[in-house]
Amino acid sequence: MSPAGAEATGSEARFRFQQQARSARLIILLAAIYLVLIAAYLFLDALWWLLALLALPTLPALSDLIRNPDAGLEIDATTFRWWSGRHRREVPLSEIDHIRMDTRWDFSVRVRLMLRSGRYLQLPHESLPHHRGLEQGLIARDLRVERHHFTVF
Repeated sequence: MSPAGAEATGSEARFRFQQQARSARLIILLAAIYLVLIAAYLFLDALWWLLALLALPTLPALSDLIRNPDAGLEIDATTFRWWSGRHRREVPLSEIDHIRMDTRWDFSVRVRLMLRSGRYLQLPHESLPHHRGLEQGLIARDLRVERHHFTVF
């Protein structure tokens, strides 16, 4: 598999990306946060309830570390499918008008499938590869990609 996620299968090429929530980066980040909180309790005599409040925002990441859900997307000759944890969805390529990639003010990229019916489907961030590799995979599938930089919505 190449870095962009393109994978050859027989006579057709498909684009596939998959990742799991459990990563070394997540483990190191949570360990660093909890070590700082423990050090504040032991050496600075910080109040335990205040440290517990500071630890609350880490609970979703801790849950992901324990459950280790996978996420990804796959584009083959007829279907665009993606998944994130227990949620799965697929759309026939014939229903997709174009793909809209919006660069937001925090430099993250939001990806939407704009359907021929006028509706759109937003892809979950955790199921997306780096936007440049994704754009190459979409263009290889003859899907029209629109880039919009620094949009608000």
